Amino acid sequence: MIHSVIQLGRIVMRRIDSLSIALAITIVLSGLGTTVSASCWHSTRVTDPNQHVRTGARGYPYRARSEYILKELDLKPGDVVVDIGAGDGWWAGQMAKFVGDNGVIHASEVTEKKVNHMKKSLSDVPQIEPYLCEENSTRLAETSCDLAFLSQTYHHLDPNSRVDYLRHLRRIVKPTGRLCVIEKYPLIATQYKSHGTMLSRLAQQAEAAGWVPVRYELMTGTYHYIALFVPRDLFPPEP
Repeated sequence: MIHSVIQLGRIVMRRIDSLSIALAITIVLSGLGTTVSASCWHSTRVTDPNQHVRTGARGYPYRARSEYILKELDLKPGDVVVDIGAGDGWWAGQMAKFVGDNGVIHASEVTEKKVNHMKKSLSDVPQIEPYLCEENSTRLAETSCDLAFLSQTYHHLDPNSRVDYLRHLRRIVKPTGRLCVIEKYPLIATQYKSHGTMLSRLAQQAEAAGWVPVRYELMTGTYHYIALFVPRDLFPPEP
């Protein structure tokens, strides 16, 4: 009987110690501003033959992954973004929620009709500035943006001047700025293959323009990928 009580006491103490350690780790991580979550990572293992079948809504299936995409962009209050080929301004509206009152979303389009539509539909979001741009330029000042964002726009660029356009984007972003491209992956698309860009081609053209890919991923259920780049200047020569 006494032996059983002693054993029970040892088990209780071990559990208390484990809880104390776990609590201590949580406190330390909280103090560092770090959040550990299983949702930050997911396996690429194929557990279901149908797991890559498109499930998003017809037309803009990748918008169903907006929470994931916005998390990847990691926008902060005060950020300046250029949304190239902003269309109806949907992404600009989503990003405006994160850049705060002092942030700016330059929503560019090449037709007055689309610009006027955004001015009307987004008139209550002062951070968004719809404007008419040229097909080969954003018309923005050098080092003025934290992020250049192209969602289903890259394939519309002139195939003969894409590298030059990417060099232009390299100039308008800040030294620590980023480039984000969302495109359909034609290799697996079964319709509207021309509304996309091969990932290998995008990477090759971006690298030629001075960008380095830091993350790219096929967004499951969409047949679209997201690719993020940073300036090559951020990588000094190896010691």
